Amino acid sequence: MSFSQGLSGLNAASQALDVVGNNIANSQTVGFKSGSIAFADVFAGSQIGMGVTVAGVNQNFTDGVLGQGASSLDMGISGNGFFRLTDDAGRTFYSRNGQFQKDENGFIINNQGMYLNGYQATGTPPTIEAGAPVGPIQIPTGQMPASASTSGTMAGNLSSEESAIDQTEHPFDPSDNKTYSSVSQVDAYDSLGNKHTINVYFVKTGANEWKAYSSDTTAPVMNGDTPQYGEITLNFDPSGQLTTNPAQLNVASAAYNGAEALDFALDMDGMTQQATKTAMDNPSTNGFPPGLMNGYSVSENGQIIASYSNGQKQLLGQVVLANFTNPGGLSSSGNNCWTETPQSGQPSVGISGTGNLGTLYGGKLEASNVDLGAEMVNMIVYQRNYQSNAQTIKTQSEILQTLVNLR
Repeated sequence: MSFSQGLSGLNAASQALDVVGNNIANSQTVGFKSGSIAFADVFAGSQIGMGVTVAGVNQNFTDGVLGQGASSLDMGISGNGFFRLTDDAGRTFYSRNGQFQKDENGFIINNQGMYLNGYQATGTPPTIEAGAPVGPIQIPTGQMPASASTSGTMAGNLSSEESAIDQTEHPFDPSDNKTYSSVSQVDAYDSLGNKHTINVYFVKTGANEWKAYSSDTTAPVMNGDTPQYGEITLNFDPSGQLTTNPAQLNVASAAYNGAEALDFALDMDGMTQQATKTAMDNPSTNGFPPGLMNGYSVSENGQIIASYSNGQKQLLGQVVLANFTNPGGLSSSGNNCWTETPQSGQPSVGISGTGNLGTLYGGKLEASNVDLGAEMVNMIVYQRNYQSNAQTIKTQSEILQTLVNLR
């Protein structure tokens, strides 16, 4: 009987050393989770045991240290959750290895060619709609199209110290600076991304009263040979606050280089009149020209945001995470991946930081959680265990030899 006991001990210690060796070999594998072996004793209807068996190898899903990644698509998870991956056959895998890159079609893949799953942003501008399906995320390679200006703002102060201009004697004429008190500029863009420079002229016409005129100097609207201007009267109370409501100055242009003509309003509700110099506070419009992609980054909620040469940013997609009631029940499938089993339960899928899911960090990578010091100690212990079991077999052999020699 003792031969089988010692042999079971040798087998168990050998498998334990296999687990330790695998942990040490993967101490530098991104997202690797160390394993630990569990033993169980064996009885067969007597008080003397039959030896030991390996009850299983358990995975340790504690976090590894997050370090700096080498790519803008590198990602690391802190807390619960796994990346959801699919292969070309549609099979689903789960991983903590956040080393990702683009393939030739712009899809985000890992080193084994599996597709990272999430929500794809669609529409103009791109957004993620409620109920969007979970699937591979693709980063578009084309440029961001132009967006025509449809609104704008101009706020600032008009100096109450300016002298009023008699428009009967000096009607407004942008070519004659004696017919206006000050001028400001704001840029706008048409449907093809052509830049239009809009001049806004301010004329003080009386106490607490001003007129504002708009002119698209790039593509002015003409009535025969006469330019047409947007116009609004701005009235202020004795404390310098604007009383005109709403204060909307129309901006219009002629069609330019094949684009649609501009036609929008500048919101001037933020204008004041005080006894200081006339100054505008960074007037702006909401349009922009076309732009080429400069790069992209991943935010903590898993959103992939692209930046463009026109100064704009755009949502491309959002990475999802998956978690299980019993992660220890997942089945290891190699390549730092696991698959769902009845013991793990079904996955709950969501975005970073919601429910029981951890936080996703862009530009980070999760290191292996292997503790090399502890593994070296375990290796010594299992080696001694192996030697001791070998010694019991040797002792039983000597006892048996003694019995044989009795004849």
